[in-house]
Amino acid sequence: MTSPARIVGVYEHPRRIIPDMSVPEVHANVALGALADAGLNLGDVDAYYCAGDAPGLGPFSMAEYLNLKLKVFDTTDIGGASPIAGVGEATRAIAAGRCSVALITSAGLPRQIAWGRPADVGPGSPPEAHWEPTVAATTPALYALCATRHMYEFGTTSRDLAEVKVASSWHASHNPNALLPKQVTVADVLDSPMISDPLHRLDCCVVTDGGGAIVVVAPEVAAQLSRASVAVRGYGASLKNTDAGAVDLTYTGGVVSGQQAFAEAGLTPADIQYASIYDSYTITVIMNLESLGFCAQGDGGRFVRDGALHAPFGRLPVNTDGGGLSNNHPANRGGVTKVIEAVRQLRGEANEGVQVPGCAVAIAHGAGGHLGTRMGAATVVLERDQ
Repeated sequence: MTSPARIVGVYEHPRRIIPDMSVPEVHANVALGALADAGLNLGDVDAYYCAGDAPGLGPFSMAEYLNLKLKVFDTTDIGGASPIAGVGEATRAIAAGRCSVALITSAGLPRQIAWGRPADVGPGSPPEAHWEPTVAATTPALYALCATRHMYEFGTTSRDLAEVKVASSWHASHNPNALLPKQVTVADVLDSPMISDPLHRLDCCVVTDGGGAIVVVAPEVAAQLSRASVAVRGYGASLKNTDAGAVDLTYTGGVVSGQQAFAEAGLTPADIQYASIYDSYTITVIMNLESLGFCAQGDGGRFVRDGALHAPFGRLPVNTDGGGLSNNHPANRGGVTKVIEAVRQLRGEANEGVQVPGCAVAIAHGAGGHLGTRMGAATVVLERDQ
């Protein structure tokens, strides 16, 4: 993009358990926080992006609640990748001259939900609802399928998976807001209870209340603000499904979304100094490192060894806020935090001890749905404004 849109404001709710707020209130809280970070207010917003975590009728309900006057609104829902897709689609709308200040919010309160048996299959259920629950296709099981296949095809080990969690716990130990700030070892991961073989409890993400928001603006708006801005250099999105039963469990939708984003940015994985990569499970990170091109397919397990993901001096620091594995996975849709931490790194505002020196180019990648069945992917390449 010749004159890319800029991210000028981000905000992450500081709490991980929020018993005293409603979902609309959390959306509003993070929206106001991101706008304040940018030096803007609700009256400046003319575009709004949300997904299925937004309450009621999504943009209809939230636009009224926030009293937004909108030229553009969008409810694209690809699970945890939705906020990253929101950033990308906002850049498209801004480049087309349809809007100038876009607000993206994501929030939820899963810790306040009484989890129980899934609802009975009804006429409005998705097609897979008639089949997958009968074979116990739980979320951990669907990711365990991919981990098992990766181990069979490429020799990846449980110790390799554990390295991802160890890196996230190191980063979370520097984050005062992290849900799990304690550092863990490979042995700790392997000794934690088995959830769905080969995934242990510490291979799985946290469940948190909370949310986050992002403000994307036209270049001319960014030029009038005093806050450091981050350019959106490239964007890509894709869907991957079961291919009518011929599903290949060894790659993710990042194969397509990553290529699109890098091509638009005119950059390659070798240019990236920091990566926010969706980490619903440890295997998610390993497979996305491969699919995004940071290593060859099958080499993800070897890539993450020996502290490669640790900030500040690892080969490729990943999820320096602690990620979904140790810090925050708001509304079970952690994509918004991926963009927020990438912006912090590019602004030089990451937590002390994990700031990547001279960080100028970063990537944020989200994955929604399930790695083992149908999934959505979205990728943005970001660069610090000089």
